[in-house]
Amino acid sequence: MSVQDLHKTYPGALEPSVSGLSFSFPRGIIAGLLGPNGAGKTTTISILCGLVRADSGKVQVFDLAQDVAHREAIKRLIGIVPQQIALFPQLTAVENLVYFGNLYGLKGKPLRDKIDEFLLRFGLEKNGHKEVYKFSGGMKRRTNIIAALLHDPQLLILDEPTAGVDVQSRNLILQFLKDYNQQQGVSILYTSHLLEEAQSLCHEVAVIDVGRLVLQGQPSQLIQQHPECRNLEDVFLHYTGLAVRD
Repeated sequence: MSVQDLHKTYPGALEPSVSGLSFSFPRGIIAGLLGPNGAGKTTTISILCGLVRADSGKVQVFDLAQDVAHREAIKRLIGIVPQQIALFPQLTAVENLVYFGNLYGLKGKPLRDKIDEFLLRFGLEKNGHKEVYKFSGGMKRRTNIIAALLHDPQLLILDEPTAGVDVQSRNLILQFLKDYNQQQGVSILYTSHLLEEAQSLCHEVAVIDVGRLVLQGQPSQLIQQHPECRNLEDVFLHYTGLAVRD
């Protein structure tokens, strides 16, 4: 996946969300898109998915340009897990997952078998027929991830997938992502404010700020390049500063 000289300013905004942003990641890795609040991460992800149109610049998902001709094909290649829970609270987990599976043309026993498999893998097999509004935050997050996996995407995009979850759910989600990447070869693009998490999970990271790329590379190499930095968080603060972002 790659973006080249990407620009986007929302109507009425005083500053652009992304301004000349360029980066690329090879296929088949877990890549981290990191940055402080307001850096342009969610806008970049939305453009990659075709949900938001860039003012200018080029976007490519695998060998397809993100344009009108390829938009539907790209949507089928991508599974997206948004930061906000995208489930119907009054429906059960299974009812939600059947609905999302149907959107991708999945039906009948093959879909139900896949739902049962993922519910088991995410520790939700006993709660499939419980309404989502009764779920804990971690259960909702895990169900949200399953909804993005049903159509076997080649690129999984996750925006803060462990925000507000308990330690056990966080551990389960991160271990699943590692296993899924290794076993299925699925490319993963991941954003988080948890730099320790990104350091352990990602093969490569791109740090952006005020809509521009400021740093990219493998976490271990970035740390080695900065002897004064003990970890990825130190490197991140070195480039983005200590000022609080709202």
